[in-house]
Amino acid sequence: MQWTDEAILLGVRRHGETSVIAEMMTRSRGRHLGMVRSGRSRTMQPVLQPGNRLEVTWRARLDEHLGEYRIEPLVLRAGRLMESATAVYGVQALGSLLRLLPERDPHPHLFEALDVILDHLEDPATAGELFIRFELALLNDLGFGLDLEQCAATGLRNDLAYVSPKSGRAVSREAGAPWADKMLSLPDFLAPGTNRAADPESLAAAFRLTSYFLDRHVYVPRGLEPGAARDGFCQAALKTLRSLEATGELAAPKNTA
Repeated sequence: MQWTDEAILLGVRRHGETSVIAEMMTRSRGRHLGMVRSGRSRTMQPVLQPGNRLEVTWRARLDEHLGEYRIEPLVLRAGRLMESATAVYGVQALGSLLRLLPERDPHPHLFEALDVILDHLEDPATAGELFIRFELALLNDLGFGLDLEQCAATGLRNDLAYVSPKSGRAVSREAGAPWADKMLSLPDFLAPGTNRAADPESLAAAFRLTSYFLDRHVYVPRGLEPGAARDGFCQAALKTLRSLEATGELAAPKNTA
């Protein structure tokens, strides 16, 4: 068995004296493990860093075997990703999210989304929005997608302000008013037909929204903990965003609906 694909490195662990087991998110074959011989060498260490995009060739006698990787670097961005707390935590948090998916289960759109996010992790506003959309896409792939396109009560698509914690569907401001204290907030930048950038308040609400449904549908049923990386990413992104807002460097969001 042999195939070649693009991949983004999620992490490595030691294997023997000189080799490593590399965990990749591949474009066509999902999250996939394989051994890299001499992966701990000085030549390979800069290549085998989380976030780098690689061309990998995987070989094994049988498809179910661990197999071995031969690796060629494509985009080495790990050094840049270590320059900010948002990026450091972001890489770890994205890897943790992808580990919720079955190994070798193809999710090409998540590969594409991951590649885009990794190129924008230095910008806290953009990174935060992309991260939220990545979590929403992951929830959908796991079978727990949210419906944020129209009001669950009226079918209308305007003035959506809430998300039902039971159904995961959007609710308009008027229809949800009697139960507002029991609803989750729908951030402006996630509402359909808008072109608003995230500010600290709306991004914090978005983090709470996806966290609620990840906990309810994924972490709690599986007996898992979310881990510290996501919390670190959220705090770092919000801290930087608030600092930019305080100094006037954060552009005011525009609504072009």
